Amino acid sequence: MKKNIKNIEIVRHSISHIMAMAVKKLYPEVKFGIGPAIENGFYYDFDFSNVILNQQAKDLAKRDSSSPSAPQNDRISPDDLPKIEKEMQAIIKQNLDFIKKEISQTEAKKLFADQPYKIELIEELGEQKISTYQSGDFTDLCAGPHIESTKKINTKAFKLSKIAGAYWRGDEKNKMLTRVYGLAFATEKELADYLKMLEEAEKRDHRKLGANLDLFSFHSESPGMPFWHNNGLIIFNNLVEHWREIQKEHNYMEVKLPPVLNVSLWKQSGHYDHYKNDMFFTENDGVEMALRPMDCPGTILFYKERPHSYSELPIRIGELGTVYRNEKSGELHGLMRVQQITQDDAHIVIAENMIEKEVVEVLGILEKIYKPFSLKREFFLSTRPDDAMGDIETWRKAETALKNALDKSKIKYGLKEKDGAFYGPKIDVQMYDSLGRTWQSGTIQLDFFMPKNFGMEYIDKEGKKQRPVMIHRALMGSLERFIGILLEHYAGALPVWLSPIQTIILPIGQNHQEYGQEILGLLKQNNIRATLNLDNETIGKKIREAEMQKIPYLLVVGDKEVKAKSVAVRQRGAGDKGAMAIDKFIAKIREEVVNKK
Repeated sequence: MKKNIKNIEIVRHSISHIMAMAVKKLYPEVKFGIGPAIENGFYYDFDFSNVILNQQAKDLAKRDSSSPSAPQNDRISPDDLPKIEKEMQAIIKQNLDFIKKEISQTEAKKLFADQPYKIELIEELGEQKISTYQSGDFTDLCAGPHIESTKKINTKAFKLSKIAGAYWRGDEKNKMLTRVYGLAFATEKELADYLKMLEEAEKRDHRKLGANLDLFSFHSESPGMPFWHNNGLIIFNNLVEHWREIQKEHNYMEVKLPPVLNVSLWKQSGHYDHYKNDMFFTENDGVEMALRPMDCPGTILFYKERPHSYSELPIRIGELGTVYRNEKSGELHGLMRVQQITQDDAHIVIAENMIEKEVVEVLGILEKIYKPFSLKREFFLSTRPDDAMGDIETWRKAETALKNALDKSKIKYGLKEKDGAFYGPKIDVQMYDSLGRTWQSGTIQLDFFMPKNFGMEYIDKEGKKQRPVMIHRALMGSLERFIGILLEHYAGALPVWLSPIQTIILPIGQNHQEYGQEILGLLKQNNIRATLNLDNETIGKKIREAEMQKIPYLLVVGDKEVKAKSVAVRQRGAGDKGAMAIDKFIAKIREEVVNKK
């Protein structure tokens, strides 16, 4: 399996070179960035500014001086993709070989003399031999590997997909290039299936659902920070209550700590060195302050307010902490990538001999958190990164403890080498939604180093001071992101307990509205989120509108229902369920809410 994955990545990388070759044939003055393989395909970055400007100059030369100026543009458009794809198909049919050559820096600079981005890369490589690949009359700077020949490419299994802007080398101080994306798979069926999934994902886009269902909005005056509407806040608050219920079962205290702290604290914790480019800074009486990018240093200050005994351990401190990340504007994406994040955070202070038992406990809590959602999960053990704090021996001890906890919980897991936090290894949870897409969600992190950096202590049985260990854990992770995932997973049709409106009453005529009001009162008395449609519309239109709002239950009331003191129930996704006594319906919906069905 791994071999097949590696092979398709090589094919994708090779197709990116074919795309560059096609673009060069169509736009000879183009300048090249880089073109790697990525998940499900590839991309290549191009600078078209000379191409477009030259074309504008030619066009203007032909035009009368009184004609309006041609529009300024330094990118191609999506309309150009079929033309590039057609050229790629022609190149592939030539069965060109990919020939690797290693040349000196001097030769490379001469070969790529008209390619400034390649020259920049060559200069960074220094005097070492520089790897290039040639296909026909096109040569690219590349370490490889590549397939042997273009005849290995399935011409029906790739497609150019979209165009986007991308700063050279990801730095917003550099020039904006044109990034052309493509999809590539081993078979035509895989490509067709993926395109179908993308089409379905487009229908489920949480940003569209957020607007259509009146859940949240974003405004340029506060980029990347959601404005929660009443309906959206109902979802948010129900997830919070779900979290709180489980926290209480497991003896967590809940705190609320300041969002702004002295920068010296972030330097002491190590966050400043790792996250300073993504932090928001301010000043208070000449002292540099920062909006917190993480919750842990504030929790540590709270812990240190008084001495603690071994008999108190484990001390479990929960916080719905709001953290802030100064994300680049191009990286923001609805609720999935925001600048203001609410984490279902907790920090657990324990003695070293409690690690395995407490991690097993946290894994049990995680199962309770996720039980109401039909989301398949995978677990990964993420190990020591290159920028890790502390000594290797402590890391090995921490990684072994997490491994043992996973084994005791009988959880199968994969390994993510060098993907731990800078202060400790972690267990990461990935979710699969209804479209088979994966999402990073919960994390359980083990930390030996911040307790040391902050001088955290507890008193043992002998009255001696000991250094505790700290577990950092967020199980839903970002609540904003989790809600975005749920909206797309359920296509907006949330479970009854989460739905902003759980039922809507639809009187057939005006003479049924009084009974509708009576039903509404009974539902609200039983804490059921209900509404009443009094519009002067046909019942068919009322039903269609309610279904578009993804409301779980529709209660139609007419002459029969008024006489029988019942409701005609329509269930989302199941249609007409027939007449039901109102008290029976109330019991049904309350049972679904309590059990989070």
